Amino acid sequence: SSDLLVVSISPLSVIPAVLVLQTTRPRPTGLAFLGGWLLGLVVLTAVFVESSDALSGLHDKPPAWASWTRVVLGLALIAFGIYRWLNRVGHTESPKWMRSFESLTPARAGAVGLALTVVRVEVLTMCALAGLAIGSGNLGRPGEVVTGTIYVAIAASTVAIPVFAYVAAGHRLDSAMARLKDWMEKNNAAMLAAVLVLIGGMVLYHGVDALT
Repeated sequence: SSDLLVVSISPLSVIPAVLVLQTTRPRPTGLAFLGGWLLGLVVLTAVFVESSDALSGLHDKPPAWASWTRVVLGLALIAFGIYRWLNRVGHTESPKWMRSFESLTPARAGAVGLALTVVRVEVLTMCALAGLAIGSGNLGRPGEVVTGTIYVAIAASTVAIPVFAYVAAGHRLDSAMARLKDWMEKNNAAMLAAVLVLIGGMVLYHGVDALT
């Protein structure tokens, strides 16, 4: 699903995962960050699944104002993504607050991983779309659990892969992680612009589809 793609390739989820592996205790810090990230995805998706279940009997289709809100939000995200793309030159570093991740302790890394799922608009939006879609899909509770688990596993994959790779290989991956971090920092603005446009397109599609 494109929802999974957006969450997994978002530079604001992958770059922190690479940065926490540059700390003085990379293994426990990386695992703690992954644990917080997974917990956040699970909680957010579950909340929206339950919200969809609770609202399923209220409307055969969403009210018009909700659909128009999606249309406006989708257009705004697309416009912002285009703006970020046009102004990407010169933005070749991660935000200063993100670079501070290299000094995180394991406990703080877990809290940061959890917090990022809530404060990052692309993650929150995609968990909302996925949770509402799962909850309204008439899958039954076992089907919702299985589908939700698959969603979370794939959405978290690009955070989990570098963390588990480092747990297995250790310092042998230091140079590869450094190269990956440098590449993602140089392309951070372009990747974020693409993610914003993709999210905007999905939200716009859902809004227009609900109006027709």
